[in-house]
Order: sequence, then C-alpha cells, then structure tokens
Amino acid sequence: MASPIAIIQGANRGLGLEFCKHILKNKTPASVIATCRNPDGAVDLRSLVREHPDRLTVLKLDVNREEDIREAAERVKSSFGGVDLIVNSSAILHPTGKGETSLRDVSAQGLISTLTTNTVGPLVMAKHFAPLLQKGGGGFGQQPVEKVKQHSGIIINITAKVGSIGDNGLGGWYSYRMSKAALNMATRNLSIELGRSRPIVVCVSLHPGTVNTDLSRPYHRNVPKDKLFSTQHSVNCLMKIIETLNIEKTGKVYSWDGNELPW
Repeated sequence: MASPIAIIQGANRGLGLEFCKHILKNKTPASVIATCRNPDGAVDLRSLVREHPDRLTVLKLDVNREEDIREAAERVKSSFGGVDLIVNSSAILHPTGKGETSLRDVSAQGLISTLTTNTVGPLVMAKHFAPLLQKGGGGFGQQPVEKVKQHSGIIINITAKVGSIGDNGLGGWYSYRMSKAALNMATRNLSIELGRSRPIVVCVSLHPGTVNTDLSRPYHRNVPKDKLFSTQHSVNCLMKIIETLNIEKTGKVYSWDGNELPW
C-alpha cells in the first residue's frame, strides 16, 4: 500500500472524531476510513471530509449489526486491500445514560445493550477486519530492526480504568464495568490468536482517562480539573502510545500515561 490506512470505528464525535483529526493532521500521507451509524447526520465528520477529500472516507457501520461490519470490510478490501490500524472507539455507559449505582438498578436489557456495543461490536470488527490487518504494511507502531518479528497491523480497543477487576474498589456501574472487563479479555484472546499469525497483528486496550465527552459529562462534577481531559489531549497521549507499540506489548492494557493497568 502507498500509505498507511487507519479505520476509526465510532468516528462521528468524541474520541473517534478526534482520532480522525489527529491522524489526518499528523500522519501525512495516511488515509482514514471513518465509520458511524448515520453518516448523513455526522456534521463534523462531513466537514472534515471537505477538508481532506482524498484522504478521508466515511462508511456507514452500526457496530451492533454484524451485516454492517461484514459489508464495510468487503468495501475496504475492494478499495484499499489492507489496513494498518483499527481503533474501536464507540461505547455507551448504559442505554439510560446513567450507570447502575446498585443491584436494584440492573436490568437484563441494559446489560445486553451495553455489552453488545462495548464488547461484542469490537470483537466482531476483529473477526471481519483481521484478514485486512494481516495485509497491512505496519504503518503504525514501532517496527524492530529485524524483519522476523515485525507486525502488519494494530487493533486498539478503547477501554476504561473502571473495567479493571484489580483496581475496582467502589463497585457499581455493573454494565459498563463488565463490558470493559470483557473487552479486555477479548483483547487478550485476540493478541494470542493473532500473535500466531504471519504476519502478526498487535492487539492492545487503551484507557483514555476521563475525557470531556457526552458519555462522561454527567459525572464531571466529581472529577478534579487536572484529571478531566479534552479529546485532543487524550488522543495525543494515546497516539504516542500507539506509535511505540510492537509485538512485545501486545495483549496488554495501558493507561493514557503509558502505564500498564492491572487486569
């Protein structure tokens, strides 16, 4: 491929949109494939297309629909041949917009909806896009001098610190915590299977910090000002980590500051 290709899943707002902006600004001549459920309604994304008509492609993809994912993978294969980076950024806190503070708030439908978007979607993305990542050129991350252990592509799953079982001392937020813990397990599983492939695909979960987005906004009151990040700051930190990834770091969870998080 002539230039690196990145797919940002959930790119219409928040972190996903900022990943698109960052790569287009800082990774010339990389191309970005941005996916979202409703491209016609993604005003900011459409504006970004006008700025980068030759480098930004928008595809309709609802991460809850495997058929959408399959069709998107087929279109990317036909148009680009391979992919270097996938960032799974779409997520919901809970269908109601509020995390469960106690067991009485838990509902089967809430759990299913949250897990479907936050865990099942990224895993099905890996299922359909892994073959394209194996055809990537390793345009993201840090390649070793020796060619034997280089990677062809990277999968990034955006996780959350509250998904760490070892770090959980407060409880609550059943759906969100469970979905992110399960996502971390999916990342670990993927790193093992795709670590056996030739070429290798690196799989990592990244915690972006508490970011000023619609998802976290109801809880900003309890967050110190120096711990509430803009999307720009968070993505800058995460991209620095992505650019240093190699096969030695696959299968792990890292925080925005580069520190490894406990499972």
